[in-house]
Amino acid sequence: MTVRIGYAPTRRSIFSAPDAVKYRKLIADRLRELDVEFVDIDDINEEGLLYDEDDRLRVLDKFRKEGVDGLFLPHCNFGTEFICARLAKDLNVPVLLWGPLDERPAADGSRLRDTQCGLFATGKVLRRFEVPFTYMTNCRVDDPVFERGVRDFIAVCNVVKTFRAARILQIGPRPYEFYSTMYNEGELIERFGIEVVPVPLPELTRGVKAALAENVGDGSSDVEVQLAWIAERYDRDCTTEQTQTVAAMAVAMRRLLRKYHCTAGCIQCWNELQHELGIMPCAANSILNEEGTPITCEADVHGAITSLMVEAADMGSKRSFFADWTIRHPDEPNGELLQHCGPWPCSVARERPRITVPLAFDHNGAVTAEAKHGEVTLARFDGDNGNYSLLLGNAEGIDGPKGMGTYLWVKVANLKRLEAKVVEGPYIHHCTGIHADVVPVLYEACKYLGIEPDLYDPIEEDVKAYLRGE
Repeated sequence: MTVRIGYAPTRRSIFSAPDAVKYRKLIADRLRELDVEFVDIDDINEEGLLYDEDDRLRVLDKFRKEGVDGLFLPHCNFGTEFICARLAKDLNVPVLLWGPLDERPAADGSRLRDTQCGLFATGKVLRRFEVPFTYMTNCRVDDPVFERGVRDFIAVCNVVKTFRAARILQIGPRPYEFYSTMYNEGELIERFGIEVVPVPLPELTRGVKAALAENVGDGSSDVEVQLAWIAERYDRDCTTEQTQTVAAMAVAMRRLLRKYHCTAGCIQCWNELQHELGIMPCAANSILNEEGTPITCEADVHGAITSLMVEAADMGSKRSFFADWTIRHPDEPNGELLQHCGPWPCSVARERPRITVPLAFDHNGAVTAEAKHGEVTLARFDGDNGNYSLLLGNAEGIDGPKGMGTYLWVKVANLKRLEAKVVEGPYIHHCTGIHADVVPVLYEACKYLGIEPDLYDPIEEDVKAYLRGE
């Protein structure tokens, strides 16, 4: 996942311009050391600094043409707050406000820079312009907090970019019984610009049959290549014919995603597909999920959006897993079973996954495997009655009884509190997990998306302290 930052260092005329130029170079060099992809403004004026309205318009045009995903406004002496605010308002991307720590005043009391004071001013003017922004604490470029803050901001930009570009393929309507996965298609596009592309189940089943018909027996067809991929990663209790159908379904879903230019998908996984094709789609979902294209169950559009956000927060380095909150742990009072019929990516598993028959259904084509233990973030984007929020928090994978399908027992700080959050809503029994702590990134991204962050543990002050660099 590539994120490009617009680098617009700023100064104010009443402080040292040469010192500001020195710091704009130090900061740019540090960004290169960190392998940050950024668009510079060193061609806009002699100093490569933002402080003039005519230059601001040229910077705006350049950043738009370059398609920047975020705006970095280092204050290299004091900074020109109103120019920064105008640029940020027009770009409409996440904004990182920061300045390098001021030096000790000279013996005569003079100062070359007044960076912190400038940050105070710009923060206020950004608020006047109704521009949300991320503040990284005043520090030196070689402080660890600088690197952490920049990397977290890039991840925030990635969540915002991914969310705004979301286009969800909905294969079939929701199962009749699942009133809980209802969503407001009009609101998604009006509020967030998120499009849903509905296609009927027969369009998928025709695609499966067409993919199967392409087999030529020499290993070169899409289905045969997929079968080889499956053989490397899964054990199977299913027949050869069922495995071929699993592979063909993965091929057909991938083609539909490309045809409709979708970034994620969801599917009516039962019961009509079993009548038409004789298998569950879970293993095919698992394959697409392993590729980094989230496919969620039971036509859960909000679940697909959540999965996109969670993986973007981790910069695509790990795969997420889509789960049901199901039952309490029989021994651990704050333990809960996360489980689903078998759509989780194979890289999440702590054991070799097996394609088999899932819990509660009679057809083959699901995956059984316990997920890895360790640190987990759990999240759920959802809404009703016009209000949208993101439930999120931390958990830890723990030991528990053997399960069916893809599953993970987790421990949280207070299960009763979490249970009440899910029941009282606007959430449902679905969530997305990832083996990483991306809570601060998701929390910060919410301010740019018009979503209310909803932490299921009382850790908001801790999250804010982390984001400040404490």
